[in-house]
Amino acid sequence: MMAASDAEPLFLEPGTRFAPADIVRWAGKDTGSTLDEAIARADVLVSAPHAGSLIPGELREFLAPELTRRLQFDFTDQSTSPVVRRWAEIDESIVVVENPHPRLVRDPNRARPADLRASLAEALARVRAAGPFERVDLTGVDAIRPVTFSFFPLLRVSADETEAEIERLTRAFEDAGTRGVDVYERTRDDLLERFAARAIDAGTRFTTLSFHDTMNTTTTRDGAVNVPRAEADRLPAVVALSNRGDERGERRGEDASMSVTMHPDRVRTLAEAHRAAFGVRAASDVALNKPYLGSQEIIRAGARFGELAGAASATGAQLDAVQAEFLREYLLGEANAEILRRPGVGWVEPDLDHVDRLAHACRDAWALYRQN
Repeated sequence: MMAASDAEPLFLEPGTRFAPADIVRWAGKDTGSTLDEAIARADVLVSAPHAGSLIPGELREFLAPELTRRLQFDFTDQSTSPVVRRWAEIDESIVVVENPHPRLVRDPNRARPADLRASLAEALARVRAAGPFERVDLTGVDAIRPVTFSFFPLLRVSADETEAEIERLTRAFEDAGTRGVDVYERTRDDLLERFAARAIDAGTRFTTLSFHDTMNTTTTRDGAVNVPRAEADRLPAVVALSNRGDERGERRGEDASMSVTMHPDRVRTLAEAHRAAFGVRAASDVALNKPYLGSQEIIRAGARFGELAGAASATGAQLDAVQAEFLREYLLGEANAEILRRPGVGWVEPDLDHVDRLAHACRDAWALYRQN
């Protein structure tokens, strides 16, 4: 990691390349347990597509000068990383794979564009048309975003960019991606196939869990993360579990494309298990498909499980995909969340005791789920 002041973004050394062994975690890894052994005893694959926060150093020249460390980290799910890592240490029933790159490089929870250069060029054009710091609709072209979700600049956006400049920008991001996010996607998909094959052979249960967080507030120009989201976009007090269904986990329509990725009965059971393990005050603190239905990772996994449905049915295997979107304030803890509500340019250090409690609650929730 390259040195920086508290205000500056944090970078990986240019050329840093990740291998699958760098991004996959399981209980006992550091004491000799192998990945094959972990897969043999686990039944949940936890993927963290937005957990990475350090930007590849070779992309520094393309970043907007307004980017601070707070904006950098706010645009990630960095708070999920310590939780899933600790959870992997204490729970033999899961394997974790983390994306080592931030979504700035390319978002693996979005469909990969057929033409990344065209997608990025269109995103840049929309941002230019909207103007600096202005709301812009990037639907369909947000695999690489020039702005954060609060519309703060991430990339330098010029009024007179040439085709050659856009081509150079695209190539730099694609090249950096081969060393991190691309490795994550291949590793995640390989693990999913191995887990699914084992479950089908044994006639057992396998769930892939896409693990995220989001704050219920967005950032101001002075870095305070305190602007309330619209009511329809706010997360419950603990977590939203999503299977592409309705608020009961049921299919939302008759079209086959609306199929759920986790059986409704099982996702409701999982929600009840989370309510018990996290000690929620109200049932609504753990919601289903509200405000999010679940994105590309569970869509992709659900489609693959559809292809495997016949083989799974023959042996009694259960294959499910679910997204967990935790309230970031809840993962941070109130003290850290309060710091981020105030103006600033830096980020916060994880509360390790709080992280440990969260990891144990995750472990306990899934243990309760398995009892049903």
